[in-house]
Amino acid sequence: MREKSIILYVEDNRENRILVRRVLEAEGYVMDEASNAEDAMKKIHSVRPSLILMDINMPDVDGYALTARIKAEPGFASVPIIAVTANVMRGDRERSLEAGCDGYIQKPIDIDILSQQIERFLGRSL
Repeated sequence: MREKSIILYVEDNRENRILVRRVLEAEGYVMDEASNAEDAMKKIHSVRPSLILMDINMPDVDGYALTARIKAEPGFASVPIIAVTANVMRGDRERSLEAGCDGYIQKPIDIDILSQQIERFLGRSL
């Protein structure tokens, strides 16, 4: 039996967290959530996620800075981080990748694209 992949969704909007949780749990993933940078930093150490979905526009610390912080943590540089953002202007995707994100998904989230990116990074076929 294949080990369950844990996905951490860092998102300050509760409704977005609920939607993504429902979709991904229905596909067999184990989800955990963080609503801010401080909570995310605690969760990465306690949960040790296989992949992180990162909201970019959050109060306090934005997703760019948080991604850089997570990638600098010992043992977390190789954990894939996918930016999930409403920032869709020219250069926003590139800025996410420069900050250390491994993928980029626009909001509103296209569930098929979300699943495809997760499968690509986790090497799992659903």
